[in-house]
Amino acid sequence: MDYFHLSAGQDTIGRISALGLAHLGDGVYELMVRSWLCLHGKATNAGLHKAAVKYVAAPAQARLVHAILPLLTEEEQAVYRRGRNSHTAAVPRGASVGEYHAATALESLFGWLYLRGETDRLNELFEAMMEEAAHAF
Repeated sequence: MDYFHLSAGQDTIGRISALGLAHLGDGVYELMVRSWLCLHGKATNAGLHKAAVKYVAAPAQARLVHAILPLLTEEEQAVYRRGRNSHTAAVPRGASVGEYHAATALESLFGWLYLRGETDRLNELFEAMMEEAAHAF
């Protein structure tokens, strides 16, 4: 199996919980942020982790997700809502419950898109978020 170029069927993806999608999407989003930081010269080696945390922390994700909400299809909105409404055991320090739910929803969406092999759509949404980041940070 090629884990970089997936195209999982709806039945397979449907068996994965929203938190499972978020777990995967967290990794996808973080890899995209790290790639973006390196390619845009936004941080030195010593500061890469600190710079990445600035974008991947729940409060940042919650701020940036607003840039893509108007762009989501109905199906993507349903995945986002499913992630937002999932029950989480704890909220990390430094994030409100609302921020954490928004971040979980974003990560669920990114996990879902990744499993479907929709890398062009992931890139489109990520670029919109990073354009927002230029104004937010």
